[in-house]
Amino acid sequence: MNAILKSVSRSFYLTIRFLPRPLREPVSLAYLLARATDTIADTASIPPDTRLTTLLALTRVIDGELDFSAIAEPLHDFAAQQTAPHERRLIENLRICIESLARINPADRTDIRALLQTIVRGQELDVRRCGIPNSVVSLQSAAELDEYTYLVAGCVGDFWTRLGFRNFSNFANRAPNKMSALGVEYGKGLQLINVLRDTGADLRAGRSYLPAEELAASPAVEVFSRWLEKAERQVASGIDYCVALTNWRIRFATVLPALIGARTLALLREAGVEAADRKIKVPRKQVRRILLAAVLATASPLALHALFQRLLAPPR
Repeated sequence: MNAILKSVSRSFYLTIRFLPRPLREPVSLAYLLARATDTIADTASIPPDTRLTTLLALTRVIDGELDFSAIAEPLHDFAAQQTAPHERRLIENLRICIESLARINPADRTDIRALLQTIVRGQELDVRRCGIPNSVVSLQSAAELDEYTYLVAGCVGDFWTRLGFRNFSNFANRAPNKMSALGVEYGKGLQLINVLRDTGADLRAGRSYLPAEELAASPAVEVFSRWLEKAERQVASGIDYCVALTNWRIRFATVLPALIGARTLALLREAGVEAADRKIKVPRKQVRRILLAAVLATASPLALHALFQRLLAPPR
């Protein structure tokens, strides 16, 4: 399972490697299952109705209501349609993930299933909204975008918090409900960065996540800038979340997405309107530098906040 995880997400794999064992397996498994459902939802070469049918059937398999054999043939078709080798490998090995879910701690399994139900609800809405050929379908309001970022990523903050407090009695020096709220904002911010980074690609694919109401009232560059600022505030909640964690390894693993996210925000702000026409991604060399800087900064709340602000600064 580690090899599959490493191939589908270089940044998340960095996070997973440093988690203590009680968290590593359920978090890895939840990520792979969510990535698989996302791949199915996003396979544009397959009709939306087929994607929805397979997505909902896979959810029933994850919930233990349906045997894997019921979706083996459709998954074979989805795997054949993947142009990225790592996505194809993930779908081809999905049975391994389902079998691992059956063996995992029952409480963790219950949480993973609840998490996937929420994530798939967001993916299902996405497929239904964007299934109209030769058209661009937009979210209409800020509330719809906020709901979307919660369903596909914000809910992970709540899952992470429940998992942490169940496995570590001193998981954080803040109350579980406070940590959950910060974690939800953190996850929403990370997804919002993805939305902003993929604005151009999404438009070319016939969808827009920036609210149509706002785009009708203001220039696109202003709307983009406002949501950049919101993403920054939300990811800053992730720094507050991480500072409250008591275990160094968990803090280090949990903060990496926020730090990489901060650098991505700086690159997006520098690119401005050109962000829609090119792929914005933190280079591997910079990711390694962020990783090394985080090793030292994680020991001090002040240093961690300072590193976050430094990564938000305009690239030199």
